[in-house]
Amino acid sequence: MKKIINTPKAPAPIGPYNQAVLSNNTLYISGQIPIDPSNGQLIEDDIKKETLQCMENLRAILKAAHMSFKDVVKATIFVKDMNSFSDINEVYGSFFNPETAPARETVEVSNLPKFVNVEISMIAVR
Repeated sequence: MKKIINTPKAPAPIGPYNQAVLSNNTLYISGQIPIDPSNGQLIEDDIKKETLQCMENLRAILKAAHMSFKDVVKATIFVKDMNSFSDINEVYGSFFNPETAPARETVEVSNLPKFVNVEISMIAVR
């Protein structure tokens, strides 16, 4: 059985998908880009602020599913420029205990939705 998870505290989807899908005890969260859900504006030109907004959007979706970053088992980070890796990693890492952090990959891509610099998706398990 699957349950659709959507919250107004994260950006509305910009295509035919949902913010997240809960299947049994596993939450699959769609990639989050740095859109501020309070005004719909993109956060741009500061990769740390962009990454922070992605993480806050993910936090809101996790909370809507009654979960937290402690439940995350897998993350994927897509970046336009791998030279931003250390700044992204610094912000991302502040949300996790290094000893229990999830599995992750970081992939450089040529473009992302709305031409943002970073997108992050996650899988969490209760």
